[in-house]
Amino acid sequence: MAAQKKSKASKFLTVPTRPIPVDRDRSVAGLLEKMEGAGFGARQLAEAHRVWLDMLDDNSTIYMCGSGNLIPSGMRRLLAYVIKNRFVDVLVMSGTVLFHDIHEILGRNHYQAHPSMSDEELEASEVSRMGDLLANQEEYREADEWVGSVINQLDFSRPYSIREFLHLLGRELAEIAHEDGILTAAFKSRVPVYCPDLLASPLSIGIARARFEKKIQFNFDITQDTMEMMHISNRTRNSGIITLGSICSQNMVNMAEVSSYITRTTPRGHKYAVSITTDSVPLDTRTPSFGGNHTQTFGKLLKNATTAYVPSDPSIALPMIVTALSQTAAKFMKGRKRPTFSFSGKDLGIEVP
Repeated sequence: MAAQKKSKASKFLTVPTRPIPVDRDRSVAGLLEKMEGAGFGARQLAEAHRVWLDMLDDNSTIYMCGSGNLIPSGMRRLLAYVIKNRFVDVLVMSGTVLFHDIHEILGRNHYQAHPSMSDEELEASEVSRMGDLLANQEEYREADEWVGSVINQLDFSRPYSIREFLHLLGRELAEIAHEDGILTAAFKSRVPVYCPDLLASPLSIGIARARFEKKIQFNFDITQDTMEMMHISNRTRNSGIITLGSICSQNMVNMAEVSSYITRTTPRGHKYAVSITTDSVPLDTRTPSFGGNHTQTFGKLLKNATTAYVPSDPSIALPMIVTALSQTAAKFMKGRKRPTFSFSGKDLGIEVP
């Protein structure tokens, strides 16, 4: 019998999709493994878990960028977990995320809303609505006052970098917190936290309140933050980036690559990238070919970089990925060589093995 002639398409059509089965396996990591055989969001969610493990296994410096309502939506414990276990190395968080983090570390809550609650009634009761979530405006003002109380302890003869200021907030919170959040976990784990949009966030209100009420002349040295990010980027051999929320939250990391010309070094780009976002991105950019225009989503990448774009609200995807990591990451962490940071006044020491 004559051999069947292969079509031109056959060299490409080699890995069929596998419909996800229903079985008794209750492991989240096991479910994600099954989802790797599917397509679109299911596959990308599974790929995000796999790429994160690859970052850990490859001794990469891992940046995590976050924006939006991560904390009110219930992600604080998950984020504290990945920081304390050093599944990430550098944090770039919006001021909104950090303000909500302070609010909850101080023992306050965010609450679920109901469609029957009218905006007029909520406003009259000094309650803020964020989608289907609520917050007490008076408690937010108490967080403003607490931020001002920390500023009152600082040395006003010199400016502070935003990273140093956030480190000091984490230190003060760690002394009173009953449960960890981003800032306390970062302080205890010696992970630097950067905030590129502080002045456009609720975190700036407490700073302004301290100056208005107590006439405190307090200044930031934003150049120091830019320099530190540049040095981290220059000393890193392999890097990965995880973006939660808008892809705009990774702009500060992208600028660290752009600024490499100052030190006459060649930007390497990330070897790994995971983006979990509801931003509208074309299909060919979400899951690109290596020659595709995917830098607009992930930033500068190495050639043949491994990426995963998860078109999802982080409050859906992050619990699954982090729970899976809790089941799978231990063996990758045993021999991991991660960057270490020393915090001494305004200076950040950086050692990359």
